[in-house]
Amino acid sequence: MREIRVADAAGLAEVLERNRAYMAPYEPRRGAGFYTEAGQRARIEELLEERDGGRVRPYVLLDGGEPVGAINLGTIVFGALCSGAIGYWVAQGHAGRGLATAALREVCRIARDEVGLHRVEAGTRVDNLASQRVLAKAGFEQYGLAPRYLHVGGAWRDHRLFHRLLHDDPPAL
Repeated sequence: MREIRVADAAGLAEVLERNRAYMAPYEPRRGAGFYTEAGQRARIEELLEERDGGRVRPYVLLDGGEPVGAINLGTIVFGALCSGAIGYWVAQGHAGRGLATAALREVCRIARDEVGLHRVEAGTRVDNLASQRVLAKAGFEQYGLAPRYLHVGGAWRDHRLFHRLLHDDPPAL
């Protein structure tokens, strides 16, 4: 895992296109341009701009130097909340090998030690048991159910909500 770079656009476009059907039940509908190098370049540039504004920390998951997934710490809020949301995906051929669990643990460390967050959260479709296992292995606990939370897989879907408390220190002033 490392911070995403504009140079990752071609590799991400290729792995996303190759895994399009695999990820379709869990992802929002995307235009065809999303799966192109140009589409990924624009997305990465936007993520890097948001990173520079302190709103997101975007990372790419690598295997042998090639992109096989991504994880983002986003929706970063400071003040009394000190929280962020994590989203991630791993290519089908690399799922079940502990990449997402290791990445989640590292992003939680970054959220606590570098960003200074108190908690992080993530959500999964109710039927995404594999992702729920990943979250549990990374120390997340389920705290709720959000009815019709996201429009993915062609419909509004219920999601299980998970969080992980990182520390109980007071927020920085």
